Amino acid sequence: MNLPKSVSIITPTFNRPEALVCNLMGLRRQMDLPVGLKVEIVVADDGSGEPTRQLVEAQKTDHPFEIKHAWHEDKGFRLAKIRNAALRMSEGEYIIFLDEDCVPSKDWLKNHLALAEKGWFVAGNRILLNQEFTKMATSDPKRPFMDYSSWDWFLNYFKGYNNRPFPHLRIPGSWWRRLRPQKWQVLKGCNMGIWREDLLAVNGFAEDMEGWGHEDAHFAVRLIRLGRRLKDGRFSVPVLHLWHKQNDRSKEEENRKKLQAILDSDEIRVKAGLVYE
Repeated sequence: MNLPKSVSIITPTFNRPEALVCNLMGLRRQMDLPVGLKVEIVVADDGSGEPTRQLVEAQKTDHPFEIKHAWHEDKGFRLAKIRNAALRMSEGEYIIFLDEDCVPSKDWLKNHLALAEKGWFVAGNRILLNQEFTKMATSDPKRPFMDYSSWDWFLNYFKGYNNRPFPHLRIPGSWWRRLRPQKWQVLKGCNMGIWREDLLAVNGFAEDMEGWGHEDAHFAVRLIRLGRRLKDGRFSVPVLHLWHKQNDRSKEEENRKKLQAILDSDEIRVKAGLVYE
């Protein structure tokens, strides 16, 4: 299996620098990466204000990975559009999407690269943290909560801090990761890995899907229709998902109808995506 020689980590964000700094701190701690691997982070900013810009500029000065900043004006929830803007700015042959409120463990990037395989895209998972623990974690991003031991997380589970007792559990083997190759419902856009060439083939994300809901499913359906298969990233690339208030879901039904339209069609490339066709 050929590992990617370059990777772009695309991190969508919106006015939550206290979460983004934890994300970037987690990325600082990545270990055991292949020699010569080129890594960049592209912050995909959906219209944040000055505090986020200042944070990104400060992180650029000493972060081990190059950081780029894609930004557009705040006109509501436009995740698909800012993801596409970040993709156009990125250079990696392999793309990993990691939301601002998701904090990776030290082996996250190494394991994502190990799962990368032509013809497949990787669906990572998340460990949900509760509001109380998130408040403690984001109050001091230098606190080593991302380096807690398995025993620490096991105890935290019984305190209600996290929804899984063994977030650091790693299960080897690959056969079981291929058991749901067309299960598009599994994909979570907060933690997923895709080859750049496949993103280009489906023309990226559907920019007519604005507001929260179903944009990742829309994307996964088109990837599978392209002939790509979903690989399960559980017990290999989990992330710690900081608590946040529920997003505005006023456009969810509209987006659900757009998802159903894709399911009822044979469409692979969207017309309003990375390029407008």
